[in-house]
Amino acid sequence: MLSYPATIPLSSRTLNHLADRIRGHRQQRRSRWRRLEPGRQALLALAHLRNGDTYTRLAAGFQIGVATAWRYVQEAISLLSAAADGLDTAMRRIRQLAYAILDGTLISIDRVADQKPYYSGKHKRHGVNVQVIADAAGGLVWASPALPGSAHDLTAARAHGIIDALTSGKVMTFADKGYQGARGSVRTPFKRRRFRPKLSRRQKAVNRAHAKIRARGERAIATLKTWRILVKLRRCPRRATAIVQAILVLHHVESPRYEG
Repeated sequence: MLSYPATIPLSSRTLNHLADRIRGHRQQRRSRWRRLEPGRQALLALAHLRNGDTYTRLAAGFQIGVATAWRYVQEAISLLSAAADGLDTAMRRIRQLAYAILDGTLISIDRVADQKPYYSGKHKRHGVNVQVIADAAGGLVWASPALPGSAHDLTAARAHGIIDALTSGKVMTFADKGYQGARGSVRTPFKRRRFRPKLSRRQKAVNRAHAKIRARGERAIATLKTWRILVKLRRCPRRATAIVQAILVLHHVESPRYEG
């Protein structure tokens, strides 16, 4: 079998953070000998999450079995997702923002037995809906648990309590037309309706300014999807939430803009 060296575009800080968590978990469980030391297991998990390497490739590269590679990755994801902040904790940071940007994204998945709940009519494919909150510079602040792709963005935001949290926190929030009717502190662009006059010049100008602000929120979604595992999840969609939460923890370790 041919092999070649590869890189993972992450810092040693992220590797050490995950390795420390794995090491602490092993000590707590008093685990005996493992095929890979904590640092190597952390490297394996990061290669899977960041580069999207398959279990077969990982097994060959780290000279372990495919089942062992799967088990090591799942263990790392569980440890990371357990440390992820909930919305209440994240709101401590979000309240300090000049304003927030709310947007939703669809993470594609393989087809599942019960396809209908996961089919997005908007995107014309199967996936899970994840709500993302970004700061004024487009930095990723928080990402929600995953819901089936058929969920509308506004429905998903309400289900997670995002609208109420932003409103009670008095955080000015910009969102697209999919959140029309959210009210509270969420601001959406003007929308022309049938049998009503066209938008005025002022309304069009407001929409243009609104769009420029919302465009920065796309950076947060792009940041989330630089983790190649999210390009298309090839696993049970119920595991999507743990993966997104694990990636959010790693992102904040790699880019510690919102520590504490």
